[in-house]
Order: sequence, then structure tokens, then C-alpha cells
Amino acid sequence: YLGGQSNMDGYGKNNELPDELKQINKDVHIFHGNPEGDDLPGGGLGLWTALQPGHGAGFQSDGASNSLSARFGVELSMARKLQELHPGERIALIKYSRGGTSIDSLATGVFGCWEPDFQGNTGINQYDHFLRTIHMAMNTPDIDGDGKADILVPAGIAWMQGEADASFTEEIAGRYYANLKRLMDLIRASLHSDDLPVVIGKISDSWNDSTDGKVWDHGELVQYAQEKYARRDGHAAIVRTTRYYKYSDPWHYDSEGYLDLGIRFAESLYELSLKNPYP
Repeated sequence: YLGGQSNMDGYGKNNELPDELKQINKDVHIFHGNPEGDDLPGGGLGLWTALQPGHGAGFQSDGASNSLSARFGVELSMARKLQELHPGERIALIKYSRGGTSIDSLATGVFGCWEPDFQGNTGINQYDHFLRTIHMAMNTPDIDGDGKADILVPAGIAWMQGEADASFTEEIAGRYYANLKRLMDLIRASLHSDDLPVVIGKISDSWNDSTDGKVWDHGELVQYAQEKYARRDGHAAIVRTTRYYKYSDPWHYDSEGYLDLGIRFAESLYELSLKNPYP
């Protein structure tokens, strides 16, 4: 499962992809839940398709067809690396993420909140959209359309998020560890595995703010919480190479960054799987 906010959405440019990633990968399938704001009913709708570019920012789905974007995220290089690490294995990715979203309800803003108990106006939040994504993906009997039933075995979670929780107050950022732990426990539970490997992408800063240079005012607190989670949880790891990535704007990595991040997620999940093999 791939989740988080905009750097999980992905702002890589399809026209900057290496040739080998511009093609449809018929051996990997993806269910990408429609990104939607809180209180709106269309979040999480999607369908299984072969993996190709266009599952980045701007992607949409109505559950009957997908509208691909000109952007990509970590999914392309991550899938390719997983294929190298697990030769002969069939790989399926489930993605739901939305830019700007927070875990803490006090950092919701206009983008959305992952806190399951957050009510908003209608009671629909990002966790609800995630649950619909998982439900639709896991209850599709034949994901590749070959006429044979498929069994999906959850193998890991890649989470790239935290910038929103770092951009409001010190108190909100200080709650990130507890919020992250609770959410990862709930996501694991939704996938019926309480020790499912989790890899956290460590947030970084472009230092491209017009006032003081610092984009995420309390980023260090969230980074500390992410490190704490990876250290304390027996089935988690953290990707730190984000600190070296270049940015396409103050908030988002460039294409090269997303390609590296996908590889790092795959490698970390593989290493965790060796320590704790899944069924």
C-alpha cells in the first residue's frame, strides 16, 4: 500500500522518465483510489489496471475508468525494483494519497485529515477514502482480467507524509509520533496483519520559503517522530535519502527524487521481509 500526501501523489514529470519506465508494465497491476477532499463522496473509487505513467498528481478515477495525469510518483521505480528483488513474483500496488493532508485534525486546512474520528461536515475523511480504496481493491476477484481468481497477500506499507503536520504549531508537530503510530496500526489492521512492514519516507525541506527560508516550520519535530517510530516499531524502517533530493518547487521533489524514493522504498520493504517473511 502506498499512502500519504503530495510527495506520495508524485510530481515527477512523465516526459522526464527513462525509456524503460515510460512503457506499460503488464506484470504489475495498480489500484489507485480517487484522491478526494473530506466530506466528498467520490474518494477511493478506482479499478485495477496494468501499471503505467500517470499515477501522479492530477490522477482521477470514477471507478469505471481512470484519467491518467502527466505526473508520476514512487510507484514506477518501486515496482521495477520489487520485480528485480522478487523475480517471478506477481506484484500488485494499492495507492491512495492526497496532497496537503494531515494526520492531526488541527492541521487539516482545506486538504483533508487522516484521523479516523475527525467528523468535519459529513463525517467523511481521508481514512474513509482509504478504507474504500482497500475494500474495492481487495474485493476484486480477478485483478488482471485473465479469468482466474487472484489472491492478494498484503506485503507492506510505504508512507510519505508529515509535511502538513509540521507546518502549523509546535504542539501539533509534537503529537506526530502518537498520531503516526495509531494510523499505521489502523492501516495494518485494515490489511489484517498487525506486524506488516512499514517504511516511512522522512520529510525534508527545500529551504525555499520567501520569509525565513524554512518551508516546514516544525519539520525537525516530525522528523524526530518518524525516526522514533522506525526505531521503536519492530517491523518498520525509514528512508533518509530525501534530504539530498532536489525540488521542482518549494514543496515537491523533482523527477529524479521520486525515482530514487521508489527504489529506496522497495529495498527497505525487501529487507524487512527478510527479517519477517510474510505468508
